[in-house]
Amino acid sequence: MKNLGKRIYLILIILFLYLPILTLMVFSFNNSKSMSIWTGFSLKWYKEMLGNSMIMEAIWNTFTIALAAAAIATIVGTLACIGIMAMKKRSETVIMGLNNIPLLNADIVTGISLMMTFLVFGISLNWGTVLLSHITFCIPYVILSVMPKFKQLAGNTYEAALDLGATPLYAFYKVVLPDIRPGIVSGFLLAFTMSVDDFVITHFTRGAGINTISTLIYSQVKVGIRPTLFALSTLIFVTVLVILVTSNVASTKEDGKSKKRIMAVLTTLVVFILGGTLFLSGVSGGSGGKEVHVYCFGDYIDPTLIKEFEKETGIKVVMDTFDTNEEMYPVIKNGSVNYDVICASDYMIDKMTGENLLAEIDYSSIPNIANLDQKYLKVAENFDPGNKYSVPHTWGTLGILYDINKIPEGSITSWNDLWNPKYKGKIVMPDSMRDTLAIALKAKGYSLNTTDEKQIAEASRYLTEQKPLVYKYANDSARDIILGGSADIAVIWNGEVLYCQEENPDLAYVVPKEGSEDFTDSWAIPTSAKNKENAEKWINFMLDKDVAMTNFDYLTYSIPNISVIDSVRDDAAKMGVLFPEDSVLEKCEALKNLGPAADDLYTKYWKKFKS
Repeated sequence: MKNLGKRIYLILIILFLYLPILTLMVFSFNNSKSMSIWTGFSLKWYKEMLGNSMIMEAIWNTFTIALAAAAIATIVGTLACIGIMAMKKRSETVIMGLNNIPLLNADIVTGISLMMTFLVFGISLNWGTVLLSHITFCIPYVILSVMPKFKQLAGNTYEAALDLGATPLYAFYKVVLPDIRPGIVSGFLLAFTMSVDDFVITHFTRGAGINTISTLIYSQVKVGIRPTLFALSTLIFVTVLVILVTSNVASTKEDGKSKKRIMAVLTTLVVFILGGTLFLSGVSGGSGGKEVHVYCFGDYIDPTLIKEFEKETGIKVVMDTFDTNEEMYPVIKNGSVNYDVICASDYMIDKMTGENLLAEIDYSSIPNIANLDQKYLKVAENFDPGNKYSVPHTWGTLGILYDINKIPEGSITSWNDLWNPKYKGKIVMPDSMRDTLAIALKAKGYSLNTTDEKQIAEASRYLTEQKPLVYKYANDSARDIILGGSADIAVIWNGEVLYCQEENPDLAYVVPKEGSEDFTDSWAIPTSAKNKENAEKWINFMLDKDVAMTNFDYLTYSIPNISVIDSVRDDAAKMGVLFPEDSVLEKCEALKNLGPAADDLYTKYWKKFKS
């Protein structure tokens, strides 16, 4: 009975660890983007992954940096152990104590410190700064792995080898190295694992176009992680599993030749992975020095358009991505990385214009501006008078999506319906300070840009009253929750609606009668841009009618291009979701940059609500 309990406990632990991975692997073969609905077996996400240059480059960066960092850190760490062993006890204790500090230190402190060090010495952030940073934080792990093996060495074997006529190097290679080899291998593997898994330090020390797998995944939070990354995760897991099983088989083989054969297979596998990634990513391809550095929300551009632009213009696109405007802003503000064109939201365009961070756009270089609907150019003038500094890329509204099989169509018309007790446990609300408070402010009849503390406090209290009714506060996962049937109502961006309705036609979307939040994400050129002409060519390309349609089909967010509007004009349902009537727009507001004092007020009452 006691053994049965242990087995059940062990099985539960294994299920807890591996069931989420198994779920992800299964849905990497799902024909649908949703993790809530199985629509049939498909390999399309694997095909899309292999054709996505950003993913391929992220894989290449991740593993080349990890291999190089682990190898260099292993050499440096092992040499450091030799030096430490020659020290007196007190000196050794001090050095080992210093070695432990980076292990105990928060990654964010290490990341910011390294970034500031590079900037102070005038070193621009690039692939090399990421490598140096990874070497720095990997060395302590190597020392901790190798040092115990040095402590276990027999005291006189090395000296005996010298007495027998061996050179110091030969004696080390033949006598010491075999005994410490397990520690060196462990240190290398630990350093490699830590490097592959790192996000925070990479995030602070990477330059333009330098993405690893972790930073690429994080950047896709705004529009939801695509199943191409499920496919990538599956391949990584299977590869690691094969390597682990093969290495374990090698360790049990007594025959030296068998070990060598297996290690040769492992080496070939690693070379094949890196070589294949290099080939698929096109890293070796040149562009004659013509580049444009683009900084955009994650997964906001169809990857095929990048290749099309490069083919059409001969300009290489160096694409970098971010999750939020607040992540992008300090990068441009501090000038730590130079970008030629950025995609930013309305309020951030307003803020950056006021700080002289954006250059005026030369519209003579952008003839395709004629393809934009004039109505949305006028909307953009609310945050960029005269459209001097930005060109709209996407546009949308925040509204309510609900299941008409559970809730009669037309019964949801107001934000206040989200406070109806009969929907208890069936509501998904956004988990974002300004967006969530905007809902309560509109429900109370206030502007979502109010700076009146009483109104903000009232909105915070109103949200607190709603808490018992809410199933979950979520952003990118809201669509999967409602598609999975766990909730009947979700506050969602209209760009997610078409995707949800393709999976479940019985979902209705409404912009509440009190009005709502609208947004415009626009292209802009930083004043620090080194390739302004190429940036304007990129903007002009994205305004092309066919390009806009291709990106709309990929993204499903409203693109205020005449070609996109014409494509849905005859479909009243789609038109109402993507491009609502003027009577709806008149009640909508865009978030504005309210300044530090107002930001502090919103933060204060958001924390009260969240506590």
